[in-house]
Amino acid sequence: MLTVSLLSAQSGQLAAPKTVVDSDVRDGDLPALPSVPAGTTTIMGGAIRNLDPVRDQFSLDIYGQRRPMKIWFDERTQVFRDGIKIPLRDLRTEDHASVQTVLDGSNVFAVSIHILSQAPDGECQGHVLNYNPRTGELEVSATASPRPVKLFVPAEASIVREGQIAFTSQSSGRDDLVAGALISATFKPMPGGRDVASRITVLAVPGSYFLFAGTISQLDLPMGVLDLVDPRDGKSYEIHFASARIPAGGNVHLGESVTVKAYYDGSRYQAAEITAH
Repeated sequence: MLTVSLLSAQSGQLAAPKTVVDSDVRDGDLPALPSVPAGTTTIMGGAIRNLDPVRDQFSLDIYGQRRPMKIWFDERTQVFRDGIKIPLRDLRTEDHASVQTVLDGSNVFAVSIHILSQAPDGECQGHVLNYNPRTGELEVSATASPRPVKLFVPAEASIVREGQIAFTSQSSGRDDLVAGALISATFKPMPGGRDVASRITVLAVPGSYFLFAGTISQLDLPMGVLDLVDPRDGKSYEIHFASARIPAGGNVHLGESVTVKAYYDGSRYQAAEITAH
């Protein structure tokens, strides 16, 4: 909330009013608002709760996080509903909103609030921590979330394998949702904080083998790890290896073209064989 000081005290006495002369100020005009705080902005999605128009603040229940975030706003905040700008006074408690924020001192300030009438699809990628086929509850250690993401997998959800032919030629389904499986999930946040999966793409399951070919973009011999860019899908893969897997002469180096046969152990790709071209 913006506060404008109109009076000052000196030696216990009120100071005489100060006359302001400004060509930009006219009778009846309000003082100009300060500019929006400078700094890097962050966009967060969630549900607006505990809206307090007196204190100019609300809580944002962020998807995948347990604790809501307190966010401040004022007349500088731009509010949109389905892409159309609406007055700040029309801001209400909402289930689905995307909030662009910036730090204002120690407070999180809303630069803009984008409200959607329908919930947008969310996405996450990570390792399966647990899946209960009886209840349909799936827990994922998502790379973009500090806490596990919990999803409900309904009977009609699509579950498919994606990637190399040797992997996708095998049948896929709920049996792939084992601990350690690498997946990508599309879900829809529902009222009440429940996220319902509509599609789950299985990228790897423990014990599956893969054949990667491409150029080494990063290499750490002491740690036994390399990053390989496979031109077939344009993706970068982090592959771990033991020194015994290095070709004779140890001539694997950064920028070299190699072929790697690897298996997924439930947390990472492990090289079984490395061949330099």
